[in-house]
Amino acid sequence: MPILGVIASQNYTRGITVDYLVVAGGASGSRGGGGAGGYRESALSVLLNTNYTVTVGGGGAGVISENTQGNNGANSVFSTITSTGGGGGGKSSVAANDGGSGGGAGINNGTIGSASPAGQGNNGGTAESTGNLGSGGGGGAGAVGANGTTSSGGNGGNGSASSITGSSVTRGGGGGGCLYLTNTTQGTGGTGGGGTATGGYLAPSTGNPGTANTGGGGGGAANATSGGGGSGVIILKYPDTRTITLGAGVTGTTPAASGGFKVTTITAAGIGNTVSWA
Repeated sequence: MPILGVIASQNYTRGITVDYLVVAGGASGSRGGGGAGGYRESALSVLLNTNYTVTVGGGGAGVISENTQGNNGANSVFSTITSTGGGGGGKSSVAANDGGSGGGAGINNGTIGSASPAGQGNNGGTAESTGNLGSGGGGGAGAVGANGTTSSGGNGGNGSASSITGSSVTRGGGGGGCLYLTNTTQGTGGTGGGGTATGGYLAPSTGNPGTANTGGGGGGAANATSGGGGSGVIILKYPDTRTITLGAGVTGTTPAASGGFKVTTITAAGIGNTVSWA
């Protein structure tokens, strides 16, 4: 029995709890705003001296808004946790894409993108339905995208705030939808890195991108290149008695410990990269 007790104790001490925030890459807009990257925050038990997968999803590249839907963002991964890339904004009557948060609908009765899988974000907004006017905003981690109207593009949905780093920071804002015929009253990006739209078919300009490492969706555009999505981010909080090792290809920072914890922010990591703790 004592031997079994020692073994159990040794196994127990090999595990630690890591709080995580995993945000996927945001989508690009088209006419509708791009949806924010999926947003997941909780805790996970890990073993020491064991490699765990980390991947930071890139944002979807902007598109010529007359041609296609926006590009979805890429997934971000930490161990068994996958956050889904945002859904691209819609074009005209072509549906927006589903994603962590869904893309905003394009004009002329285009269909919104939905948050898929559920629980990582919100749906995009609808488009004004009678003509070439307001497109919907992309969904955000904290709110749905606003609907387009005859006089404005829909605002991107706001992101969600997290205090995992010690201060409250909002990430995962949706991209704004464009007002197609004029340059006035474009949909603004949602708080947390969403890009504001541009419009005006006769005087086009590129939509504004989502902010890097927030998973923000890109802004829509009219007759121009839409805003690209912002890249995602992974943030890991763990006891300050432990040391993290970032594998080759992983870019991250770990400020001085505070309150008994260290916090590592990973801003770049390709598929197949890993982290471990000792």
